[in-house]
Amino acid sequence: MDLNTVLDVRDARLREPWRPGDAWLGGGTYLFSEPQPHLRRLVDLGRMGWEPLQTLPDGSLEIAATCTIARLSRFGRSLDAPAAPLFEQCCRAFLASFKIWNMATVGGNLCNALPAGPMISLAAALDGECLLQAQDGSRRRVRTADFVTGAGQKVLAEGELLRSVTIPGRSMRCRTAFRQASLYGLGRSGALVIGALDPVDGSLAVTVTAATVRPFRLWFALPPGRRELREALTSAIGDADWFDDIHGLPEWRRHMAFHLAEQVRQELTQGITRDGVR
Repeated sequence: MDLNTVLDVRDARLREPWRPGDAWLGGGTYLFSEPQPHLRRLVDLGRMGWEPLQTLPDGSLEIAATCTIARLSRFGRSLDAPAAPLFEQCCRAFLASFKIWNMATVGGNLCNALPAGPMISLAAALDGECLLQAQDGSRRRVRTADFVTGAGQKVLAEGELLRSVTIPGRSMRCRTAFRQASLYGLGRSGALVIGALDPVDGSLAVTVTAATVRPFRLWFALPPGRRELREALTSAIGDADWFDDIHGLPEWRRHMAFHLAEQVRQELTQGITRDGVR
């Protein structure tokens, strides 16, 4: 797609004042996929030199917004941690060509804020935190589960930049379970549910995405029973929160989310009693 309204492409390192019609350019796979008549200038992040992936001293993982899906996939396959399989599972949920994999970025997927965005699913399920930077250089942190507020909506202010996502070291040690459903064999996710069992205190987090307009991460101090899980999902996710488009009706998405959540619960809690003892 030619963006014929764009008059200039600028290097983000120049730190020029933000103006109407500007947009950050990461991989560009979404930006160039459809008309963007409101855009006049692209601010290219490609030369910022951010390290794609860094393991921090406290064991947490920092993922730069410019990290590509291909790079994250390779990292996940080499990672020695209980949560490692989840990285590849979420990367594969893109169902994209190798060309998209090598250009699309983690930050772009988060900032598009599409319900089926698998990087949103990954970061929210592992209790990730987004680092945002304003035009004046000030920074703030927002949990990924709160970063996306609706279909295509996020908390970014005008000109604000998503710099990175940090996954806590404790989350990297969680045992995870992944379930995905689509109306088609190779189609966009209609429901995606991830469970994360904390080995430290035995708590369980169940995250629902794709079926809903924004991520819903439910945390249980002790693994819930089937009824408790269903009641918690019903209480947390309202009727207006179920997404509705050509890839699935709200009723079907709700049914599949509940069904997949129960599968996740069973996989992660098999052999665990109510007091958390196996």
